Amino acid sequence: MPTDAPSRGRLRAASPEAIAEGAALLRAGALVGVPTETVYGLGADATSAEAVHGIFVAKGRPADNPLIVHLADPADLARVVARVSPLAAELAARHWPGPLTLVLDAAEDLPSVTTGGHPTVGVRVPDHPVARALLATADTPMAAPSANRSGRPSPTRAEHVLADLGEHVALVLDGGPSAVGVESTVVDARGTRPVVLREGAVSREALDAADAEPHAAAPGSRYRHYAPGCEVRLVAPDDLPATVARLAATGRRVGAIAPSALLPAGLAAATAAEDPVALAHLLYDALRTAETRGVDVVVVATVAEEGIGRAVMDRLRRAAAG
Repeated sequence: MPTDAPSRGRLRAASPEAIAEGAALLRAGALVGVPTETVYGLGADATSAEAVHGIFVAKGRPADNPLIVHLADPADLARVVARVSPLAAELAARHWPGPLTLVLDAAEDLPSVTTGGHPTVGVRVPDHPVARALLATADTPMAAPSANRSGRPSPTRAEHVLADLGEHVALVLDGGPSAVGVESTVVDARGTRPVVLREGAVSREALDAADAEPHAAAPGSRYRHYAPGCEVRLVAPDDLPATVARLAATGRRVGAIAPSALLPAGLAAATAAEDPVALAHLLYDALRTAETRGVDVVVVATVAEEGIGRAVMDRLRRAAAG
């Protein structure tokens, strides 16, 4: 049963003692903020329907939006999936631990709330020492979507988790800023070729993957996402200075995210990102910073849709639509 732990909302540096406390909270049914290499996750015992239901309540997440289950080791796959396809075994050997989620047929005893009522489940082994230590200590699969309110930019720092979900989370383990900064790539691995359902940190080139339109098997693919409390406007890099000047002339508070050479002086919020990898790492933090500084519109220079640039542009288009 979920616990109303007195430690609710506390942030602790991810020491062995804090990890042990987080593991005990997970086993007791509480929600724990967990650092991963992609973004911070909102962790719950994936085998407990009641604990997982707490994720949906905390995030305001639609009930049919499936969750990604995190494991300490690939050997734990049998705990949550019905069958490991040869393709899944190959991809896991190449990319785990890491930011790749594999969609497979769910084990019959996995709660339907964890899978969003679907017959499949997304699974990955994270490449973050704190997440893996927590999973190993708790000895249970962990459902862990991004630890933000649904529709908001994902959290890449521990303080982002507290800002969005402080009243719901028992403990946040601070493992520092997320190294990658965008969510995992989601791949349907039930067949003989990988089919990308969500762009992410592992590129199509690295997977030799087929194209596919996102659908219900991809966590979050059908819902508004990544939007801060200000307008996001995407422009070609060469157009950014003129766009910023035009918006500022109307009296709006303007922020920008772009290579440093394109950033005008006097912005309410400015984040320099020299390439797509840097932009992925900084994006969500930059959007949250623009929001907290009272920016009306943040202008973002687009990047080429190659490698991780595809994932960045996917997030930016959704943020702009929001």
